[in-house]
Amino acid sequence: MSTDYRPMWKELGLDLEAHDALLGVLGPLYEQTFTRQPQRPEGMKYFDFVMSEVHGLRIKELVDARSSGRKVVGSFCTFVPEELVLALDGILVGLCAGAEFATPEAEKYLPRNTCALIKGAFGFALARVCPYLAASDVVVGENTCDGKKKGYEIFKDLVPNLYVMDLPQTKSAEGRALMRAEFKRFGTYLEGLTGKKLTADALKKGIAAVNAKRSVMHRLGKLRAADPSPISGLDGLLMNQIYFYDDPARFTGSVAKLCDELELRIKRNEGVAPKGTPRILISGCPMAVPNWKLPAIVEKAGAIIVGEESCVGARGTQALTADTGKTVDELLDAVVDRYLKIDCAIFTPNASRVEHVLAMAKELGAQGVIHYGLQFCSPYQIEAGPVEKRLEKEGVPALRIDTDYGQEDIGQIQTRVEAFVERLRG
Repeated sequence: MSTDYRPMWKELGLDLEAHDALLGVLGPLYEQTFTRQPQRPEGMKYFDFVMSEVHGLRIKELVDARSSGRKVVGSFCTFVPEELVLALDGILVGLCAGAEFATPEAEKYLPRNTCALIKGAFGFALARVCPYLAASDVVVGENTCDGKKKGYEIFKDLVPNLYVMDLPQTKSAEGRALMRAEFKRFGTYLEGLTGKKLTADALKKGIAAVNAKRSVMHRLGKLRAADPSPISGLDGLLMNQIYFYDDPARFTGSVAKLCDELELRIKRNEGVAPKGTPRILISGCPMAVPNWKLPAIVEKAGAIIVGEESCVGARGTQALTADTGKTVDELLDAVVDRYLKIDCAIFTPNASRVEHVLAMAKELGAQGVIHYGLQFCSPYQIEAGPVEKRLEKEGVPALRIDTDYGQEDIGQIQTRVEAFVERLRG
C-alpha cells in the first residue's frame, strides 16, 4: 500500500500493532501463493491490486460511502440477499473469518472443537484486526449451522450492532414461507437503517447488479472447462473470494475483461499447465480469504483445479434471480426462490448437492473430486460420505480432506493429494 492508512485504521478502532502483524503475514503469503505462478493472465493484475489494497483503498471507499450517508452491511454468508442491500443503497461486504487469529482468546468464548471459520470470526473481532467489521453499520448473522446460531448469541456482545436472520432447514413449503418472512423482515430492517423505501424499481436495479456479477462468474466457470486450462484454480478461487469484497460494478467489469483474455488464450491453445494435466474439482466448505492451503497443495502436486463447488464458488453464484415481477412482493418472491436453490449442507435432505457436484465434474472435465471439510463442520463432514460414495459409484475418483486453518498437517495432506493425483494420472 502506497498510502498511509494507519490514521484511518486507528479511527476505526483497530489494534494497530496486531493489524500490522496480520498484514506482515498476509503480504508475503499472497506473493508466495499467487504472484509467482507461471503463465498468469495479465487480467489478474487487477485482482492483485485489489488484494494489495483490501485493507486500504477498499476500506477508505466504505468509510467515504458512510460519510455520504450510505450504510455498510457486513456478513459471513452467501444467504444474506445482496439484492435487498443494494436496492436500499447499501453496500454488502464479507467479513474476516478465513484464518487463525487470536485463537486462545476465541476459545475463552467457544469450545475448542468449534469449526475454524467460527473461531476465526471471533478471533478477528476480539483482536480488532478486521477493518470490514469495524467499517460495518450492521453485521448480519444467519442461523445456518448449529455452531453459528449458538455462536451469534455470544457474538452479539462483541459487535455494536448484530442482526440475526433465521433460515429454514428444509426446502418445503413451510421452509419457503420462513425464508420469505425473514427476507421481508430484513427488508423492513434495512428500510429503517437506511431511511429509504424499498420500491420495485430499486429492487429491480439491485437484482440486475447481482445477476451481472453472477453471470460473469458463470462465464468464467465455463472458460475453465478448456484443456489446457487458461487460468489456475488458485486464481479462480481468488476471484470468487474478491466477489464478496469489491465494488459490484467494478468487479463485474474486471472479470469480464479477464474472460476476454481467457477466450483468446483458449483460441491460441495456451494454458497455465500442459494439456492433459490432471483436473480436479474442489467440493465442500467455503474458503474465505486467506484460506488458500488446500488449493496451493493441489496445484503444487501437479494438478489443476477447474472449479469450486462451494459457497465461495459455484454454489454461491449458480442461480440468477428472476426480474420479471412488477411489484415488490413479486420480486421478493423471486429473490426467495433464488436463494432457496442454494444446496447448502444445512438443508435436509440435500440430494441436489451431489447432483450439482456430478454435473460440475462432467461440465468441467474434472477427473476427480476432492471433498474439503473444515474440522468440526458437521453438516459438510456428514455429507462427505454419501457424496464420496455416489461419486465413486459414477466412476469419479474422490478424496476426502478434513482440516483446519493450521499448518501442522500440510505434510500429511501433501502426501495424500500427491497419491490422489497419481491415481488420476493412472
